[in-house]
Amino acid sequence: MNLNVRIGLYCLLGGLCFTISALGAGHFWLWWLCGILTVAAFVPMVRFGPRHPLALCGAVVLTLVVVGLVCTLSEGVLFFPEIKAEMPLALLGGSVSYLVIGALLVAMARVLKMAEPAEQIVPHRPVWIAIPMVLLAGFSYVVYYQIFGYITFHYFTQQYYPQAVTIVGQLGLWFYVYQWGRGTLMTLAVLPFIYTLRMKRWHAALAVGALVWIAGGAAALLVPNGMMVAAQRYTHIVEIMTQNVSLGVTAVLLLRPRTARTAAAVRAVPTA
Repeated sequence: MNLNVRIGLYCLLGGLCFTISALGAGHFWLWWLCGILTVAAFVPMVRFGPRHPLALCGAVVLTLVVVGLVCTLSEGVLFFPEIKAEMPLALLGGSVSYLVIGALLVAMARVLKMAEPAEQIVPHRPVWIAIPMVLLAGFSYVVYYQIFGYITFHYFTQQYYPQAVTIVGQLGLWFYVYQWGRGTLMTLAVLPFIYTLRMKRWHAALAVGALVWIAGGAAALLVPNGMMVAAQRYTHIVEIMTQNVSLGVTAVLLLRPRTARTAAAVRAVPTA
């Protein structure tokens, strides 16, 4: 079975893991499409990311729970305060589901032999540089959120959030601190992939950016829900792309050096 067939099979079978939500909400085919897209976003991670199954499972679950659940639901609670009481149960149930899904995705990846065996040294920045880079990546999300969020709200979604200006005004500067926290948290969640992806720097940046976009709400918004009309959901898919892809790309470019001497390059240097 060639690689393309295995990747296609992995996405189709892995996507079925996400259809459990259809048991209560319906829309089986859309949940399957949501799952297929989410699993496809993880393909570079399972092929070129952490080698050990437990490390890979931990990285997958961390991304799903933090980026796809915590950061997404916290944003929902901010603009839909009436759903706050439902959040603890949603967080608990979602986390358990994602733990099971993460284990299944890693198991399927091993069965289908998805991991790329080729060796490649992944460059790292020193810890004393990496910490401010994580914070800077988180701050970049505030900038992207302000730019693209303003454009989206002003021209497309203002009619759906009549209370948004009041909510943001009441929070004041804490609103920007909150968004900085979200950006930093999402960066930390994908850090295991940033530091293990055996890919070229820009390839890794695009792969992480796509993952943060799709896992961060784009795939789930394909499925109808009682809080948003179709036009509203599709607009937010584009908005999340502008914000989250930018964050993922920025995080990788900040945390991985431009160039690094690989072990092979070092061995190739002639000695006296």
